[in-house]
Amino acid sequence: MFSIFLRSLVFNVLFYAVLTFCAIIALPTFLMPPRALLTIAGWWASATLFLMRVVCNIKVEFRGAETIPTGPLVVVSKHQSFWETFVLMSFFDRPIFILKRQLMHIPVFGQFLIKTGMISIDRGAGVKALLDMTRRARKAVRGGCQLVIFPEGTRRAPGAPPDYKTGFAQIYSTCGVQCLPIALNSGLFWPRRTFMRYPGTLVVEFLDPLPPGLPKDEFIARVKGAIEDATGRIVEAGRREQEQLIGRAPSYVGEGRMV
Repeated sequence: MFSIFLRSLVFNVLFYAVLTFCAIIALPTFLMPPRALLTIAGWWASATLFLMRVVCNIKVEFRGAETIPTGPLVVVSKHQSFWETFVLMSFFDRPIFILKRQLMHIPVFGQFLIKTGMISIDRGAGVKALLDMTRRARKAVRGGCQLVIFPEGTRRAPGAPPDYKTGFAQIYSTCGVQCLPIALNSGLFWPRRTFMRYPGTLVVEFLDPLPPGLPKDEFIARVKGAIEDATGRIVEAGRREQEQLIGRAPSYVGEGRMV
């Protein structure tokens, strides 16, 4: 485990060094179209994948990318780690994420989020926040964007009971486009609330798109069933691999604390 600790330490130093470098070279993009900033974000994601593989022995496998529809889209993804919030954008032409409002207040980083049109939500504002988020989401999707939603609202540890909110179904219904579900097991390798990074194969699985116009209850059931079934399968495979690599798979409780 000391080797994993040391690798994690080196990775984090390099990760934030790369992030700082990218943030500096991205400053001129405030005067350019959002595409320029998204390009630099893609460089950051690519550099991170390289560091994960070389430093931490974390391979990343993307499955089913050929199923990603072109054009406007609602993307509904499992959320276990900070990792997917910046890597997934590389797969879409005009990605827009729904994020908690507090992120917009981070100096420089928050300005980058605003520049790229990310949609913030005030979780404490109730129905008003949902209506505003839905209006902005509809406008973005009808403008040709791919809207990325984490329907559980926050990161959930691998194996934690799912907690899907219903707001994502309202957005899907209002936007009137296809929905792409995504399953992943990133929390096994890049867990919440710790700097540790564990070796193995991180898997992102793009599932079969759902057509527009499904009734709300059917849509929620199909999204949850598809994501949870696939996530359970790839999490279990990831745990077995970790047991072979490090003698045991790290276990998680609650919202992602290590035990």
